[in-house]
Amino acid sequence: MKKALVTCLMALSVITHAQTQEKKDKILQKTFKPTDESLKQYQYPDWFRDAKFGIWSHWGPQAVPRQGDWYAKNMYVQGSDQNKYHVANYGAPSKFGYKDIIPLWKAEKWNPEELMALYKKAGAKYFVTMGSHHDNFFLWNSKIHNWNSVNMGPKKDVVGLWQKAAKKEGLRFGVSEHLAASFNWFQVSHGADKTGQFAGVAYDGRDPKYSDLYHLPADSSDMKEWLTNNPGWHKKWLEYVSELIDNYHPDLLYSDSKLPFEDLGRTMVAHYYNQDIIKNKGKLQAVYTPKEPSEGKWAQDVERGVLDSISPFPWQTDTSIGDWYYRTGQQYKSANEIAQLLIDIVSKNGNLLINVVQTPEGDLEQDVIKIVTEIGDWMKLNGEGIYATRPWKIYGEGPSTIKSNQKKGTFGGLTDTRDYQSTDIRYTTKDGHLFAFCLNVPEGDIKIKALGKNSKYTDQAIASVSLLGSKEKLKWTQEDGALIITKPADYPKWMVTGFKIEFKK
Repeated sequence: MKKALVTCLMALSVITHAQTQEKKDKILQKTFKPTDESLKQYQYPDWFRDAKFGIWSHWGPQAVPRQGDWYAKNMYVQGSDQNKYHVANYGAPSKFGYKDIIPLWKAEKWNPEELMALYKKAGAKYFVTMGSHHDNFFLWNSKIHNWNSVNMGPKKDVVGLWQKAAKKEGLRFGVSEHLAASFNWFQVSHGADKTGQFAGVAYDGRDPKYSDLYHLPADSSDMKEWLTNNPGWHKKWLEYVSELIDNYHPDLLYSDSKLPFEDLGRTMVAHYYNQDIIKNKGKLQAVYTPKEPSEGKWAQDVERGVLDSISPFPWQTDTSIGDWYYRTGQQYKSANEIAQLLIDIVSKNGNLLINVVQTPEGDLEQDVIKIVTEIGDWMKLNGEGIYATRPWKIYGEGPSTIKSNQKKGTFGGLTDTRDYQSTDIRYTTKDGHLFAFCLNVPEGDIKIKALGKNSKYTDQAIASVSLLGSKEKLKWTQEDGALIITKPADYPKWMVTGFKIEFKK
């Protein structure tokens, strides 16, 4: 009897496995191939289109000296500010290199659960951690690269712990990879001082025993562009990023470059989408964000900038409230400036991913906590016109929409820091309602030209106008040339305020 039962259970197990495999096979028949044509079948998941706002932890060993971004590179550039600081505080890079900075990163005040709870209160719908910067130091538990945060520094799986905290708070989780540029970026570590006491003495990057951190020396032909031309390094990049994807299955993956390395890059994206389809039982939820127009293949990312018009495809701005890494005495964007940036992006079908600068120890300064908290306060009042909205017929009106008034961003698009006037308006729409945001405090009554009776943008009569986050009844009139809203006596303290417009049916 027992033998018959065991045989029956084994047979049932085989059948179940076969059915599961058959289901996976059917899913795989619909998977992506590493071609542009195949990748253009991508469908943007609702979670990303609805989220609008994410927070990023751009953090790692380079924060230790408190000297800002690109420390691991510039400490080897003789005469640079960071090199001067390094020599004064640690010694010449021939004697004390970046490998010696890494053990100093302990992250002893880092509390991912506490920070994630703060970010959720701030209104973030997704969170992104750095996986590795150009310094080639991994923040995940890698089995193929020894220079990682489990083996060294904090001795913790930073990516894994962030992911656990994000899941606990119900936030979508992403990882950024900056590895494609690392191979060229770190070549300076193979040099030597040209003058002074250590002139001609090789930096530690030239020592072969550290080549797994600093890479091998590159040929001059490899160094012409941001990304290396070395096919061997292309394969190494794919191996590293594939491990990151397969270990953590992130909802979002960010590359700090255009799509790296042509066919290998497309291979990575296809694999990323395909494994996510299996993970989500046939439904693609993954978002890939490189710095390249998407044509529908992914979500384009614009660093430190915004697009100048409504994009047919969802996209993302990545920027920081200050420097990318902690820097003593740095100035931060205010909550008002972040609100201005956010609504401008959302009105053009984009999301804002903003880096919240952490100390080397892993906590936040009090002024940063204040800014993040204030963002949450603003979101509580205005979130109805942000989350799950879509662009209107035009993104806005006012002086900032005139091309002659628009300044280019550092990495494309328009700059993410702008001086908005009281007549600058941005629009979003949801469930048949229109939201109009003033980007600065109106000097008098609010005049919205796009909603005048004679406007080409609407042929609907307005039924009601309300101030988001307020129960105060507003006085308004729809004239031929504009919707005129009488400025309330008790106008909100914020520079950015939203109005909800409902139309007669």
